[in-house]
Amino acid sequence: MRSVVMIVRASRSVRLVRRLAALSVAMLCLGLSGCILGSEHPALDLEIPTGYSHDAHPSDRAVPALDWWRGFRSRELIGFIEEAQIHNTDIAVAVAQILQADAQVGISGAPLLPSVSGTANVERQHQGTASAVSGLASGGGAGLNSNQFSSGLTASYMLDFWGKNRATLLAAEETATAQRYNREVVTLSTTVTVANAYFSVLAAQDQLRVARDNLAASERILKLIQNQFNGGTASQLDLSQQEALVANVRASIPPLIVTRDQNVAALALLLGRAPIGFKVAGGSTTQIAMPRVTPGLPSQLLYQRPDVRQAEAQLASTNFSVEAARAAFFPQITLTGTTGVQSAALAALFGPGAWYYTLAAGLTQPIFDGFLLESQLKLAKGQQLQFLEAYRKAVLSAFSDVEKALVAVQQTVQQEKLQAYAVAASRKAFEVAETQLRGGTVNLITVLQAEQTLFSAENTLVLVRLSKLEAATSLFQALGGGWTPEIVQASAVPPVVLVPGVAPLDAGLPPAPAPQ
Repeated sequence: MRSVVMIVRASRSVRLVRRLAALSVAMLCLGLSGCILGSEHPALDLEIPTGYSHDAHPSDRAVPALDWWRGFRSRELIGFIEEAQIHNTDIAVAVAQILQADAQVGISGAPLLPSVSGTANVERQHQGTASAVSGLASGGGAGLNSNQFSSGLTASYMLDFWGKNRATLLAAEETATAQRYNREVVTLSTTVTVANAYFSVLAAQDQLRVARDNLAASERILKLIQNQFNGGTASQLDLSQQEALVANVRASIPPLIVTRDQNVAALALLLGRAPIGFKVAGGSTTQIAMPRVTPGLPSQLLYQRPDVRQAEAQLASTNFSVEAARAAFFPQITLTGTTGVQSAALAALFGPGAWYYTLAAGLTQPIFDGFLLESQLKLAKGQQLQFLEAYRKAVLSAFSDVEKALVAVQQTVQQEKLQAYAVAASRKAFEVAETQLRGGTVNLITVLQAEQTLFSAENTLVLVRLSKLEAATSLFQALGGGWTPEIVQASAVPPVVLVPGVAPLDAGLPPAPAPQ
């Protein structure tokens, strides 16, 4: 009978708590009906162009391949890039940031679930009696001993009536998504940096070959003038001018070695390797193929470029943060309950009469907090405005980067053709001048001018080829090449993908040249 009475009382208490909670919510809804949260997303106001001004193939729309670096047809470059995607430390840091963001998602989602904890206590108490106290003079020490055993569960849950906790979770999920796009930004940037460093090594090797060929030609002319000077047909001025030219060509070699070796060391760092013992076979920029790139539609950049998607996710995160900050102004409703068993004897701990419970509902309304909540809302709105402008800038920068890369590719390709013609003409002029010098039918000033013109033209051609290759990598980077939006699909927190899948090396690639 006692158990039945306790159950009836418990059911009455539950109904009373529910009625009080419902009444409180109803009163709040009547008083604050004009303040309930809604989505607050600012207008983007983006101007999307329909095409590119310098697109040479507007009818051929295609996004770059995932493994776009294979288009350069260099086996060594392919190996370096794929190694960098696995061992580069910046990419590893970006992956670690993804793990942190995922953990923050779990932390932010915890308030949406009930909190349950278990307790178990054992208490023994000794209390002296009146007879024991009176018997102290005679040495008695009698008293009462009591035991208390208890075991129970405590549960608490905060009603997310205004969506504060839900908005906080969504903000964390968007931040985790932004970290995944950041990993793709770092991967793409690392890939482009590896390619440019490799091309710089090749260009330095080309310049060294040009300088050494020029040194050999200058020394050959110097020997001819030396013979003429010994025969009395050349002056000391002619000899000294050629000696100065030879010295200048010889002095240009050490800086080129510095450039080559420093780029090799930078390449080793990008691959996560120590520069000591790291070798680059290299070759020549003339052995690197120029891939054909089509930019596609400008609107595709909003999905292709990871930095644009990252800025978009960051903006979405701040939108939810504003909602969470606004919801903090409203009351918080908390439900708690405790149930368990307690008994003075361990054997009777789980008996029918040992069961107990408590139920409670609490409501907390901020009244004055020193303008803390108001300042937090202003902070969230300021961050929202910041990332809104950052997103706009990312989109505009994407269009600008493609335009700049397109014009750079077009003009450097044209410049290479013109510069190659200039080198051919300068080489022909130098050969004719050297032949006439041997026959004594031309003055030395003409020979010196032809010689210097050839040296300068050959060196410029190498730099133009380097600029052309760097313009190609810049275009791939501007188009978001090497990354596909399918990596992140419906899930707000997609799985971590360390390295995108790549196909095996092409069998038709030329073998790597010997080290220089």
